[in-house]
Amino acid sequence: MGGFKKFLLRGNIVELAVAVIVGATFSGLVQALVSDLITPLIGAITGGRQPNFSEFSFTINGSQFKYGDFLNHLLSFLVVSAVIYWLVVAPMTRLISLFDHDKKVTTKQCPECLTDIPTEARRCAACTVELVPDSEKPR
Repeated sequence: MGGFKKFLLRGNIVELAVAVIVGATFSGLVQALVSDLITPLIGAITGGRQPNFSEFSFTINGSQFKYGDFLNHLLSFLVVSAVIYWLVVAPMTRLISLFDHDKKVTTKQCPECLTDIPTEARRCAACTVELVPDSEKPR
């Protein structure tokens, strides 16, 4: 029982549970946004009655294809993807680039074989070409 308790109380499991709960709540919020705000906005723009996407369908040889619910889910997916990109991915990318900017470059490419070599190297270990230090290169 002690091992099971440790497993449940590890940080990763708790963080995963919180992420699932927040994700499910966010999904409901986005679906409400699409059905209650975006869909009526589309109706207002098109000048017709408020579209109920779930009613959209077509029939071929007696088979009815209800594509309206798919449109609602597609809009929800696009909204969730945009929000995740703009509020999570883009800020994290900027934050990571700020921390990576301070790292010192420790390798360079060999001009002959394009192998990564230490910046202080005088000869490439792969192709044995002699390297000219940056301070001795003609300008």
